[in-house]
Amino acid sequence: QVQLVESGGGLVQAGGSLRLSCAASGRRFSPNNMGWYRQTPGKQRELVATITTDHRTDYADSVKGRFTISRDNAKDTVYLQMNSLNPEDTAVYYCYLRVISSTYWGQGTQVTVSS
Repeated sequence: QVQLVESGGGLVQAGGSLRLSCAASGRRFSPNNMGWYRQTPGKQRELVATITTDHRTDYADSVKGRFTISRDNAKDTVYLQMNSLNPEDTAVYYCYLRVISSTYWGQGTQVTVSS
């Protein structure tokens, strides 16, 4: 099994920045895909950013140019640098790790952007 622990959420004013981290532990799978989804009440979970083991990235159009995903394979950790935050970015952010047959999820971390 894989455990994912997120950190770095919080309250920030519009225009500010936050950095989320997600550390994986337990069984190791390689290659894999890690990334972040976010969810607000009453809405479906939205893919924010994803990164492969060899550091190929992809982003939702709504965050391109503002968010940067990165990973440290030696530490089994993925990061999400979020800049120029706006109130529409307010959500619970979930880290995930995906391999061929399974997807593992973190517990979620709240990001709140005040106007």
